[in-house]
Amino acid sequence: MAKRFPTTRYAEAMSDYIPYGRQDISQQDIDAVIEVLRSDWITQGPAIERFEQAVANYCGAKYAVAVSSATAALHIACLAAGLGQGDILWTSPNTFVASANCGLYCGAKVDFVDIDPNTYNLSVDELERKLTGAEKQGCLPKVLIPVHFAGQSCEIEQIAALSQRYGFKIIEDASHAIGGSYQRQPIGSCQFSDMAAFSFHPVKIITTGEGGMVLTNHQELYQRLIRLRSHGITRNPDLMQGESHGSWYYQQLELGFNYRMTDIQAGLGTSQMQRLNEFVERRRFLAERYNQMLQDLPLVLPWQHPDTMSSWHLYVMLLQLNKISKTHRQVFEEMRRDGIGVNLHYIPIHTQPYYQKLGFKLGDFPNAERYYQEAISIPIYYALTQNEQDKVVMSIKKTLLSEKIMS
Repeated sequence: MAKRFPTTRYAEAMSDYIPYGRQDISQQDIDAVIEVLRSDWITQGPAIERFEQAVANYCGAKYAVAVSSATAALHIACLAAGLGQGDILWTSPNTFVASANCGLYCGAKVDFVDIDPNTYNLSVDELERKLTGAEKQGCLPKVLIPVHFAGQSCEIEQIAALSQRYGFKIIEDASHAIGGSYQRQPIGSCQFSDMAAFSFHPVKIITTGEGGMVLTNHQELYQRLIRLRSHGITRNPDLMQGESHGSWYYQQLELGFNYRMTDIQAGLGTSQMQRLNEFVERRRFLAERYNQMLQDLPLVLPWQHPDTMSSWHLYVMLLQLNKISKTHRQVFEEMRRDGIGVNLHYIPIHTQPYYQKLGFKLGDFPNAERYYQEAISIPIYYALTQNEQDKVVMSIKKTLLSEKIMS
């Protein structure tokens, strides 16, 4: 009987299965959550502000707004930037669908800028070329969302220079990138952007279970983000129309959402922040070890721009398919059968059926499509042991160097 291809849930229950990413929860984290559970506040309480302050201080940003997910963070960031009906948002096709969907949520049109074949981030050259054409056609974007793929920053200073010339706002999708840096400044400082969004999903650098955050240096944006995450409501008398009726009074100033994070999540996040540098240092060690062990194989290994220090949310290798006897899918599935939880980040958004209905087609963004045909994400996370990493490398070597068995 043929061995079954394990589902993710089934495979994760296997004692020898190595996932591509996972959280690391310490006793300190558990104690922090218990402390919140025993407090008077488990939502909309002081743990939220402590977490926001911890992230803002680490990144060097003035303001931070914790929300229920990075998708929520991107959505309210777009709204705070004024994105709406008839506007245009551009982002990378090599990202999760949320980076584009947030524009559609606002009623805007969405388009993409092809990726740099070295960093897999949005290409500055392609961006400049596309902006030149869009200016002539009168269809410039109102918002650009550059995605710091795998934890490595985009060339954000050059992007900022183009934003000054063409008048678009920048929202950094830094979902992968807390703990990384650009020009020795922490990602999330918003030095070259209007806002930046983080994710705290369990496979990211730190986790709150689910959760996200928007950072900014602009007080006006901060005040609007605060309202938008909680139904568009304010209790600030200075922002109200007319006089307050009393200490119980609030006003809804705009249409907002219930995107709040709980204090339980924030307590976990604050505890995790204390280990952020430790998490990133370990990931960098593992990435360098992969670089050394995989360098002589028919692979393209991740290239790092000299202006950046990645936090290594992902380690993506590209197969040199012209040098091996197996297809992309065969390599992927053989490694999965070995108990290695490889994954693929990402399927180009414009190839999704929903986006094809909007008019996108295969061939629109060839660099992203070529990347997708060759890319495999291999395990990298804080608790990955060197023995487990050796097993990953052994599986890669066995899979790539053995001949394809013809049926």
